[in-house]
Amino acid sequence: VSIVIHPNHPFVPIIHMNVRYFEAGHMWWFGGGIDLTPHYIDEGDAKFFHTHLKKVCDTYNSSYYTDFKKWADDYFFIKHRNETRGIGGIFFDRLSEDKGFSKDDRFNFVKAVGESFLALYLPLIEKNRDKPFTDENRQWQLLRRGRYAEFNLVYDRGTKFGLFTNGRTESILMSLPPLARW
Repeated sequence: VSIVIHPNHPFVPIIHMNVRYFEAGHMWWFGGGIDLTPHYIDEGDAKFFHTHLKKVCDTYNSSYYTDFKKWADDYFFIKHRNETRGIGGIFFDRLSEDKGFSKDDRFNFVKAVGESFLALYLPLIEKNRDKPFTDENRQWQLLRRGRYAEFNLVYDRGTKFGLFTNGRTESILMSLPPLARW
């Protein structure tokens, strides 16, 4: 399951969430994450987002949030710009039956991440959707969307994998914003 929302309103942040399960022969693993890319950073919104993510992670393992937040911070970094794509979130991959975790343990955590989507995002929409904005705000939003597109086209492993394995291009590029500028 992959969800990416590029809202029309400059004060409503971009959100990305995916959860996945792979199985190849005798191997299986879960991956996914959720991250937020505001066009304008609101410290209260960032704190709300990360506090909620930490609660979800801590329910399953006390090291998940710290480990997966670092993974997200490292992953969602635009090296050629020396900047982050957004305020981060969590990112994880290849979670399997190891380190005392069963398949059910991993699956329950991944389900909880997916089920946290609405609780994380709806309050941010409600809080920000009616704020007035200017053309200057809209232009900044389009510039930040450009950074999002740069990351996805240059660094995102899922985008690269899909394009290099002849996947359906429209599905692969669905994560890109409908409008952007540089």
